[in-house]
Amino acid sequence: MAATAVRETAGDIIRPDTDRIKELLRSGSLDSCGQVLDDVLKQTGFFGIQSFMVRLYICMDIFVAAKDFASEIGVTDEQFTRRFGTVRDIEKKMIGAGKMAEYLYETISQCIIWRAESVRDSVSDSVEKAKAYIDRNYMNYDISLRSVADEVGLSPAYLSGLFKKEVGQNLSDYLTDVRINKAKSLLCCTSKMVYEVAYEVGFHDYKYFSQIFKKHTGQTPRQFQSSANVC
Repeated sequence: MAATAVRETAGDIIRPDTDRIKELLRSGSLDSCGQVLDDVLKQTGFFGIQSFMVRLYICMDIFVAAKDFASEIGVTDEQFTRRFGTVRDIEKKMIGAGKMAEYLYETISQCIIWRAESVRDSVSDSVEKAKAYIDRNYMNYDISLRSVADEVGLSPAYLSGLFKKEVGQNLSDYLTDVRINKAKSLLCCTSKMVYEVAYEVGFHDYKYFSQIFKKHTGQTPRQFQSSANVC
């Protein structure tokens, strides 16, 4: 629903700069929320307009821009309505330009918070998908940052930084940890030969596997197998 704001003093048709509001919402900047909204409202002559209906029209444009943005980032109509009411409720909630401005600020700032939560959830989801993919495919010797990134739909460079930030270690180190832990379980609880274990956890070079295993455990695979309790 779009509305047209009319400046009473000049008769000009004025609409709030909703593109700037959308830029603010996309930027995710709470710090600049008040200033940007104030600038947009002042450009329409909002605080000098006497007619409630004209001020309401201006609010409608900004309200709808915020609602559309919320929908784009996954906020349901039910969530939005529960928090801010419907377009028809606005007239009942806002008396005076100051109250209207406060309502718009609350609406926009909440949308920015929802955006931050959406991004955070998306980040966590991507990292969890990457970890799950590694847990399922650690035995494939050719699994790599690129193959994991392709699986979760991110660039290798972006996933690498994201994974490090969220998990606290590089993706390659996480993969190695998974492989070594699986190897320890096999060495402890099966009668498999060391070279068989190496192959099953994704190492096609027995000597390299032994080096990595000792680096992580302080023992060679054979030493670990000999000292481990039989399950």
